[in-house]
Amino acid sequence: MSRTPMKLILTQEVSGLGAPGDVVDVAAGYGRNYLLPRGFAMPWTRGAEKQVELIKRARAAREIRTIEDAQVVAGQLQKLTVRLTRRAGGNGRLFGSVGPTDIAAAIRAAGGPEVDRRKIAVPDPIKSTGTHRVQVRLHSDVNASVNIEITAG
Repeated sequence: MSRTPMKLILTQEVSGLGAPGDVVDVAAGYGRNYLLPRGFAMPWTRGAEKQVELIKRARAAREIRTIEDAQVVAGQLQKLTVRLTRRAGGNGRLFGSVGPTDIAAAIRAAGGPEVDRRKIAVPDPIKSTGTHRVQVRLHSDVNASVNIEITAG
């Protein structure tokens, strides 16, 4: 069985692979079974290569432009106290878990900046009350730590 690479253009950031607009060579099965069905990539063609420039321009408009901007946002996030109330059992164990989407909404609700849920790193799902620390990747060189307080409600 041959292991011919598949050439794709990423349409979303894929951790460990690249950013939107990057042209990548991946294993055929990974591309066919994971990246393409989930909309993370599109097949590479000469015509699609021209669309890469449009994708990159759109990303630049949304993305934090400079390290200085990222450091300002990081300062805002570190000053912020983010609180979430979730149903929990008597021992402080949550019914369900708190993920990146919940955290991004809570940051907005606490008056913080708009943060893309895909930039929030939650190593393990948060399943208990208390204070938890998560990392937000704002720029390739800037990460911010955010304290999340989860209370039973």
